[in-house]
Amino acid sequence: MINTSPLLNYVKSNHDIQAINQWRTDVEKQLQDGFENGQSIREVILSRSNLIDEALQFLWKHAELDQTDLGLFAVGGYGRREMLPYSDVDIMILSEDDLSPDQEKLISTFISSLWDVGNFKPGISVRTISQCVEQATNDLTVATALIESRLIIGNENLARWPRRIVSQTWTDKTFFDAKMDEQARRYAQHNNTESNLEPDIKNAPGGIRDINQIGWIAKRHFRVNRIYDLVHLGFISEFELGVLEEAESFLWEIRHHLHRLTKRDENRLLFDYQRDIAALFGYTREEDKSPNYPIEQFMKRYYRSAQQVSTLNEMLLAYFNESVITPRLPNYERKIEEINEHFKLVDGKLAVQHHKIFSERPSAILELFYILANRPEIEGIRARTLRLLILAAKRIDQSYRDNPEHQALFMAIIRSPHRLYDTLVAMKRYSVLGNYIPAFGQIMGLMQYDLFHIYTVDAHTLLLLRNLNRFKAPEFAKDFPVVSSVFQRLARRDIVYLAALFHDIAKGRGGDHSELGAEDAINFCRTHGFTERECNLVAWLIQNHLLMSMTAQKKDISDPDVVQDFAEKLGDMEHLDYLYTLTVADINATNPKLWNTWRASLMRQLYTHARDVIRTGLGRPVDYQMLIEDTKFAASELLVNDFSLYDVETVWQELGDEYFIKESADEIAWHTRAILQHGNNSEPLVLMRAHRKSAQDAVQIFIYTQDQPNLFATTVAVFDRMNLDVQDARIITASTAFSLDTYVVLDRFGTLLTDPEREKTVIDALVKALSQSDKYPGLMQRRIPRQLRHFDIENTVDITLNAALQQNMVEISTLDHPGLLAKVGGLFMMQGLDIHSARIATLGERAEDIFFVTKKDGIPMSDSEAKTFAAQLKSALDEVSNQVSGQH
Repeated sequence: MINTSPLLNYVKSNHDIQAINQWRTDVEKQLQDGFENGQSIREVILSRSNLIDEALQFLWKHAELDQTDLGLFAVGGYGRREMLPYSDVDIMILSEDDLSPDQEKLISTFISSLWDVGNFKPGISVRTISQCVEQATNDLTVATALIESRLIIGNENLARWPRRIVSQTWTDKTFFDAKMDEQARRYAQHNNTESNLEPDIKNAPGGIRDINQIGWIAKRHFRVNRIYDLVHLGFISEFELGVLEEAESFLWEIRHHLHRLTKRDENRLLFDYQRDIAALFGYTREEDKSPNYPIEQFMKRYYRSAQQVSTLNEMLLAYFNESVITPRLPNYERKIEEINEHFKLVDGKLAVQHHKIFSERPSAILELFYILANRPEIEGIRARTLRLLILAAKRIDQSYRDNPEHQALFMAIIRSPHRLYDTLVAMKRYSVLGNYIPAFGQIMGLMQYDLFHIYTVDAHTLLLLRNLNRFKAPEFAKDFPVVSSVFQRLARRDIVYLAALFHDIAKGRGGDHSELGAEDAINFCRTHGFTERECNLVAWLIQNHLLMSMTAQKKDISDPDVVQDFAEKLGDMEHLDYLYTLTVADINATNPKLWNTWRASLMRQLYTHARDVIRTGLGRPVDYQMLIEDTKFAASELLVNDFSLYDVETVWQELGDEYFIKESADEIAWHTRAILQHGNNSEPLVLMRAHRKSAQDAVQIFIYTQDQPNLFATTVAVFDRMNLDVQDARIITASTAFSLDTYVVLDRFGTLLTDPEREKTVIDALVKALSQSDKYPGLMQRRIPRQLRHFDIENTVDITLNAALQQNMVEISTLDHPGLLAKVGGLFMMQGLDIHSARIATLGERAEDIFFVTKKDGIPMSDSEAKTFAAQLKSALDEVSNQVSGQH
C-alpha cells in the first residue's frame, strides 16, 4: 500500500476541514509519484479510494452523523473502489425510516462540508429503505448502484439492505435482460465496434463498462464482491480472469493519464491526447518509421485489448444465460438437433458433441465455421464450445496450415454462398483467422492515424469482403447497379475474395504493402489449389488495388489518352471486371463518407470508357477528329428541334477542339441551349442541375461570363461562402473572351436542388460577384475542425508540363481545411495564372488537388517560372498550416 501524507491527522487535531483541500492535493501528488516510480495502477486506485473513505469518515463524524443510526455508502465506481484522479465521489445516505428534522439538519451540515472542501465532486443521494425499493424497481441505474454499494461508516445493520433490495425487485432474468438491453443501446451509441478512431474507453465496446457488466450480473446472482470470487464458483477461468484484469489495468492507466492531461473526468481517447498518452506508455518513434508510428502501436494495443474484453463479455454473459437464466424458465425444454458426429445444435446454437472434439479432431476447428457459413439459421456458438474453440485456436501452427484437409475446408468457407462476412468476423474474433493466416494476425488492431481510414486494417478488410458479398444480393443492386451486374458475371468470385483478404495484409511492415501482400497471396494461393494463372491474377489485383480509384479521382478521365493508358495497364475485360468490383467495395469499406454518387459516377465512367477501349482493341491511337465529329453530331441531335444548325455552329466555332473532346454531348447541348437563350445579355449566366441522372448528390453549375483575371478565385470563394465543396472544375475560354466554366460541387446541406430559395441565393451571389470583376469577394474566416489540428501533413507542390495540352499541371498535397480551395484560387490569381481545369480529391484530412494552368497569354510557365511559383505556393501553404497548428 502507498504511504500517504499524515495531513488528515492534522485536520482531525485542528478541526479545520479546509485543510483537507491541501491534504488531498498532497495525497494526489504522492499517488502520482508512486505511480511514476513503479506502483501498480491497482494500488494507486485502491489507495485513493481508501483515502477518500478516510476523509468522508472524518467529515461524517465532524457533522456528528456518527451519533445517528444512518449509514453512508459508496456507490458507482467509488463503491467498486475504482477512483481515478477526477472521478465523481458517488455516495448514498441510507435510513431505515423517514428522516427526522434533526437528522436532516446534520445531513445538510455534512453535504455543505463536502462542497466547502472543494476537492471532491460528490454525487449525493439520500434515501430511506422504502424509497430505495421504489426507485430500484423503476430505475435500472439505481438497482445497479445498489448492487455494488458498500458501507463506509454508520449503522452496520444497513449494510445488507442494498443487495437485498435488488434481489426483491429484480429476478435473475429481468435484471439480465435489462442490462443486456442497456449494453446494446450503449454499443449502438459507439457504432457497435471497438475500432472507433477516438474511442470512449469507458463506454465503447471493449471498454471498462464491459468488464463492469460481467461483475454486475455475476454479483446479482452469485452474491460475490469481486470478479475473482467467480473463479472458485467455476463461472470464469483463471486464464480469463487474467485477461480481464490485464485489460482493466491497461484501461485504468489510460483513464489515469486522460484525467491528468485534461484535469477532468475525461474518458474519450481523442486525437488531442493520443500522441501524449502513447509517449507516457513508452511508445517512441523508430528509425525508418512514420512520425505517427508510436500512436499507431499504442492504439493497436488498445484495439486488441478492447476486442479481448468484448469477446470475454460476450462469452461469459452467454454462458450465464445458457447455464443459469434459460434452464430456469418455466416449461423450458432443451432442443437438440444432431448435425454430425462432431457437432449438434442446442437451442439453435452450435455445440460440440464432447469436450475433446478439437483435440482429437483438429479439423473440427474449421469444420465448425464451415457449418456456420452454410447454415444461416444457426444463431451462434454455445459458450462452452466457444471456450474450447478459443483454447484450440492457439494450437493452429504451420503443420495445421499445411494439411490439405484444412486447406480445403478454409477455401470451402471462402466459397460459401451464404454469410461469409459474419463467419470471417467470428473466425477473427475467436483467434482462428489470425492463427490460420499469421499475416492477418499482424494487422489485427492496426490503425492508421488519419481521418481517411476510419477502421482498423482487419476491420476494413472484412468490411470489404462484406461489400463484395453484398453485390450479389438483389436489395443492394439498386445502390450499385453496374458493379452488381459485373460482380455477378465474374467466373471466380473466390479470386476477388482472396485479393480483398490480402490487399492490405502487409500494412505496418514497411515497404510497399501492395507488393508484399501480393507475395503473401501467391504463396497462399499456391498451397490452396489455385493455378499459376489464377495466383498471378490475385497478385495483380493486390498490386493494383489503388489504380482505378487514383485514376478516377486524380486524373481527367474525360481525356481519351488517360482512359487509353488505364485500359492498356489492364489488358482485358477480366482484369477490368475484377478490379472494378474490388475498387468499389474497397472505397465503401474505407470510410462511408467517401462514397457518394459523384464518386460512383467517376468509377462508372472510367469503367465504361475503359471497357469500350478494350472491346474496340488496345494499341489503337485515339481518332480525335472522329470523336469530335461524333460528339458534335450527338449534341446537335439534342438541339435541332429548337435552334438552327447555323446558330449552333456559330457558338461552337468560338470553342476549341478540347471542349468537344472532354465534354459529353449532353453537357454541350445544355451549355449551347443556355448560351443561345441568353443572347447578348451582358450579365453572367449561371445555371445548375443534378450532375447526370446517377449523381443526385452532386450539383453541376454552369457559368457563362466574360473572361476576367480572378474568375476562378472569385467563383470558388463564393462557393465556400455558400457551403459548396468543389469536386471538379473545367474552364473553357472562347475566342470571343467569354468563359464557359463547369463546376461539380457537393452541397454540405444537401438542399441546393430542392430549395428554390437557396438555389436563387447561390445564383444571385455568383452573378453579383462575377459582375464586379474588379472586386474579389475575399475569404470567410472559419474555425478549423478540432480533429484536423492534430495532423502534421507535409505540404508538397509539384509542377510539370503537360506537353499535349501545353499547360502546367500543378499538383498540391496539403492539410484539408475550410476555405482551402478559395485560398489556393486567390494565390493563382495573384500570380496571374489562368486555371483551365481542376480535380479536387479530399482523402480524410489530406487534400490532393490538381490544377491545369497557363499564364494569361495562354503559354505555360517556363521551368524557372514554375520552380519559383512552386516555392512561393509551398511557402504560402506552410504559412496556412502554421496557422492551423497554432489554433491547437
